[in-house]
Amino acid sequence: MNRETRARDGAMTTTGLLLAAGAGARMGTPKALVHDLDGTSWLRRAVQALTRGGCEQVYVVLGAAAAEAQPLLDGLSTEVVVATDWVEGMGASLRAGLAAVGGGGAVLVSLVDLPDVGPDVVARVMAAESGLARAAYEGRPGHPVLIGAGHREPLMATLHGDVGARSYLAAHDVTLVECGDLATGVDVDRR
Repeated sequence: MNRETRARDGAMTTTGLLLAAGAGARMGTPKALVHDLDGTSWLRRAVQALTRGGCEQVYVVLGAAAAEAQPLLDGLSTEVVVATDWVEGMGASLRAGLAAVGGGGAVLVSLVDLPDVGPDVVARVMAAESGLARAAYEGRPGHPVLIGAGHREPLMATLHGDVGARSYLAAHDVTLVECGDLATGVDVDRR
């Protein structure tokens, strides 16, 4: 049975969760507002990577410049979550996103500032069918990160400040999914 059949049968669903709430201090603008030289919005590209990679639904966490970023999502099937405490850091954004997703399926977490991570990386990480999995680039752990249903609540209890899921992932068995042949996975912090 393939992934699409399982999703239709209710056996397995994965929700995409895109974190795009930060102010982008090193970038000089919130990353949710960044466009490539050709005009491609990083926000739209990241949402499309999640949906084309197999996520049944996508939640986008916004914070800094949320009102300016929301129109960039027009025409895309997304749920917008505004993390009012986004200034605390990635932990606050991830907590807000996981709380909004609800339900019992897996969540695939990605970041807006990974412009070369496309649907092929998303699909490969989702195919790991592990309770915890994450993309690796030449052996270096990165994003996206797949969080199985059984890990969502325990992970949320650990989230604070700008730490995100790092310490939780370090304390658990995580399947690394090599994606270095597909992308660099480098988060872009400067223009």
